[in-house]
Amino acid sequence: MNEAIEKGCIVDRQAAIDEPLLPSLEQLTHWVGCVFAHHPDDQRLEVTIRFVDERESQTLNRDYRSKNKTTNVLSFPFESPPGVELPLLGDLVICHAVVAQEAAEQGKPIEHHYAHMVVHGILHLMGYDHMDDHEAEEMEQFERELLAELNIPDPYVDNTQTPKRDDA
Repeated sequence: MNEAIEKGCIVDRQAAIDEPLLPSLEQLTHWVGCVFAHHPDDQRLEVTIRFVDERESQTLNRDYRSKNKTTNVLSFPFESPPGVELPLLGDLVICHAVVAQEAAEQGKPIEHHYAHMVVHGILHLMGYDHMDDHEAEEMEQFERELLAELNIPDPYVDNTQTPKRDDA
């Protein structure tokens, strides 16, 4: 089983690609646990994080977001049927090729960029968004605080080389 529990969260790691630079289950669980530690609910929540190639990222982005391009992270919140309560938060789909390219272009360690994408995606699953300036600033500030707890520098400083490709 490729699943771990930390700070009230269960993380299921799926790798649809063979890539040695993917984050470990332990890293993912630590990053997700950092976000969940700030979640007001006491119940355990489960999230699946799937690493994919460019083709799968583009297909999912096209089919579910009507954007026919690859992207770094997609979030799919779990919608429980009426009357059914399950502790499922949702799924994140992360495209390694895009994350690796962005990390290189932005001059940051790939591990830091992966942590940012996981934190960003989990916040989307928890209802945060960046559709307007106020929402974006609130979400980005929370990301900065969470990443600082992980000893990761502000991802928005000197990050002007590559436009955001997030469609989560």
